[in-house]
Amino acid sequence: MNLGRRPGMWCLASVFMSLLRDILTSPSCWQHAILFNRFNYPFELEKDLHLKGYHTLFQESLPYYPKSMKCYLSRIPSRMPSERHQIGNLKKYYLLNAASLIPVLALELRDGEKVLDLCAAPGGKSVAMLQCAYPGYLHCNEYDSLRLRWLRQTLESFIPQPLVNVIKVSELDGREVGDAQPEKFDKVLVDAPCSNDRSWLFSSDSQKAACRISQRRNLPVLQIELIRSAVKALRPGGLLVYSTCTLSKAENQDVINEILNSHSNMTPVDIKEMARTCSQDFTFAPTGQECGLLVIPERGKAWGPMYVAKLKKSWTI
Repeated sequence: MNLGRRPGMWCLASVFMSLLRDILTSPSCWQHAILFNRFNYPFELEKDLHLKGYHTLFQESLPYYPKSMKCYLSRIPSRMPSERHQIGNLKKYYLLNAASLIPVLALELRDGEKVLDLCAAPGGKSVAMLQCAYPGYLHCNEYDSLRLRWLRQTLESFIPQPLVNVIKVSELDGREVGDAQPEKFDKVLVDAPCSNDRSWLFSSDSQKAACRISQRRNLPVLQIELIRSAVKALRPGGLLVYSTCTLSKAENQDVINEILNSHSNMTPVDIKEMARTCSQDFTFAPTGQECGLLVIPERGKAWGPMYVAKLKKSWTI
């Protein structure tokens, strides 16, 4: 949904956002997924979750779903306490929006690969990557200094010391990483800065919401520049996944269409099978793209918003 272009669209957007706010702010819909840390596996918690009726994400298995990743959901909205950060102690689980795992799974990670998480804070997707595979090298980048501290603490809380040796954390402008490290990575995730509909839907301040909608007009330029940098950093034959947590067509489909139209070496990868496989746990809205998925929240499945697109870099331009 592209907000703010025609009066009729403003009205439609207002109604739709009102419905989303009702869903996301209702205590009966509050829930999060529980991603287990394989480096400090919570066996007792797993037994307890089974008794409470939790099930694993993607019961209908994807062909590339890693056996090492365990994420539990409940059909009845429920919440778990977050573990405290303790220096020297690894946390046993990470609480997250279940839709956040879709871009990570779309990367199809394999052991030994070189992976770039271009906009990595707060670190949940980096942690999820390490539940999927043992990378040969994982570069976690975050340009914002405050969010960088959050990223470092997250990694410290979940990753054992031996694995830290293959992880690099940097504070670079993501738009410059591609020029600095051309064709270095097998897989790149661009979880881009976006309007973040979920966070401002909790605000009752209509002026603040209107300001956020106005500011989002500038975001597609940044998002396109970040993807162009990611394309440069990606080796031929590698996969690029782009994700946002907004419903904005201008920040989702339009951004990807611009990349495909301006980069003849990037081709779309069909990921509709992911939607078919996980329709039991997520609700999807049409995107008009074979390479793009859009998770939207609804009652009982209040995951998202999350847009995910998958591209491949060809060997010839």
